[in-house]
Amino acid sequence: VTAMTPIKELLYRLRGDYTTEKLISMGMTVGKNFKRLHGVILDPAYCWLIEIGDNVTMAPRVHILCHDASTKQFLNYTKIGNVTIGDNVFIGAESVVLPGVTIGSKVVIGAGSVVTKDIPDGVLAYGNPCRVIRPITEEDTAYWNQQLALTRQFSDMLQEEETSC
Repeated sequence: VTAMTPIKELLYRLRGDYTTEKLISMGMTVGKNFKRLHGVILDPAYCWLIEIGDNVTMAPRVHILCHDASTKQFLNYTKIGNVTIGDNVFIGAESVVLPGVTIGSKVVIGAGSVVTKDIPDGVLAYGNPCRVIRPITEEDTAYWNQQLALTRQFSDMLQEEETSC
């Protein structure tokens, strides 16, 4: 915990949001290397029902919901359910994950998806409702590892250029 945490927490609260650290203190479970980009909403009312694995990234404006109050007016109850996200998962911008959903490991959820049902390990899924499009193959992994290596090489070249100027 750093000295900036109280200031950061105050800014989040003024925006009506919670820091990841605050949600963890309220019972949410998060693995290593969790990246939560701007505008991500992790259901603060039921955050203890959220479990996030290692190496998970949520792009801007992802919503993780553990309750669905849309049934309250008509059925007089609110659906509540766990949301579990495995390891090595990317959830694209403006996606919504609904209560009772498990997203497996090594999964990519495309932007704008509404995840209403469980998603198995090792797949690309997207849509409204979100559905499995295809498995993530070894060729996909090799391609993205190559792209990552090129990006790192380019970044290193830029840093060398900046330091030599």
